[in-house]
Amino acid sequence: MYPETQEKIAEMLEGSVFPGATYTFIDKDETETHLIGSAAILPEWEALREGMLYDVASLTKVIVTTTLLLQLHEEREIDFEDPVRAYLSAFPSTAVTIRHLLTHTSDLKGYIKNRDTLSGEELAAALIALEPGENLGEKVVYTDTGLILAGFIIEKLTGKSVEENFEQRIKQPLAMMGSTYKPIDAMRCVPTQNHPTRGVIRGVVHDPKALVLDRHCGSAGLFAPMQDLIRFSQMLLHFGEWEGQRILWKESVQALLQDWGGVLSQPRSLGWNLFQDKEDFVLWHTGYTGTFMILDPNRQKAFLLLSNRVHLEDRRPEWIAVRDELIAIYLKEANAEKEE
Repeated sequence: MYPETQEKIAEMLEGSVFPGATYTFIDKDETETHLIGSAAILPEWEALREGMLYDVASLTKVIVTTTLLLQLHEEREIDFEDPVRAYLSAFPSTAVTIRHLLTHTSDLKGYIKNRDTLSGEELAAALIALEPGENLGEKVVYTDTGLILAGFIIEKLTGKSVEENFEQRIKQPLAMMGSTYKPIDAMRCVPTQNHPTRGVIRGVVHDPKALVLDRHCGSAGLFAPMQDLIRFSQMLLHFGEWEGQRILWKESVQALLQDWGGVLSQPRSLGWNLFQDKEDFVLWHTGYTGTFMILDPNRQKAFLLLSNRVHLEDRRPEWIAVRDELIAIYLKEANAEKEE
């Protein structure tokens, strides 16, 4: 499938954009997965193996937090227009809604003094105390903060951590048995950055806020093998149900394929980003460590890529440029197939 897309991935490997990657194409009933390159360079070279876990970084936002909030909406526990303060009483604004958090239109000022010295409780309190700026609802500014606060709302409503909710409401029903916030065997995990103080990070979350917030983080923290992400993706491609397990209502997935942000030329769904594909939207999201998912439920097509592009160097501008080239090539090929 998608020879030009695969050629670009091989070119990225050759150019040391990442040491290795696992990627999957889904086209209706057909699934094709490839492994390319290596798992690790430091402390020594290591082959990439099938079933290895990746730190999926911000894919946690859509796999875990967004899905849980959609479930709570179905259960009439929340409305997306509810003010955040209705659930987090210490939150200073009455104007910011759950929808603002999920569409990155809350304009929360994210600076926290001495952030890296705070405990989990102190960091949570500091995040809840953040105030919105003057562009509330008018500008899309991507940030972790909104989905972290969304995770706190989930915990407030359920009395369980984000991690526990994921285990019970998503992981177990979908049999995503390799996915976890706490990998038991670090050697099954693909390593990320060679950090100046942490050394080569392996089996422990890369994201600094998620490291502190631990199982209470709604923005990052999930480790998963490709096979589990395929199962999650198939659930959305089949409008909420996979192998007899209904995770979301059909109407909830249909609602994701709409612009909820209301900012001209910057369409955002709940949690997910959106590509405009003629009259339809396509869901997509990225993760800092070198991951992304593109899902087109209307045509049951998907492109999933997991890499550890931050191992060993974090060359983010270069990554974004070539990643966007890759995505453009895939979308062109996918659309060409559609038109044939």
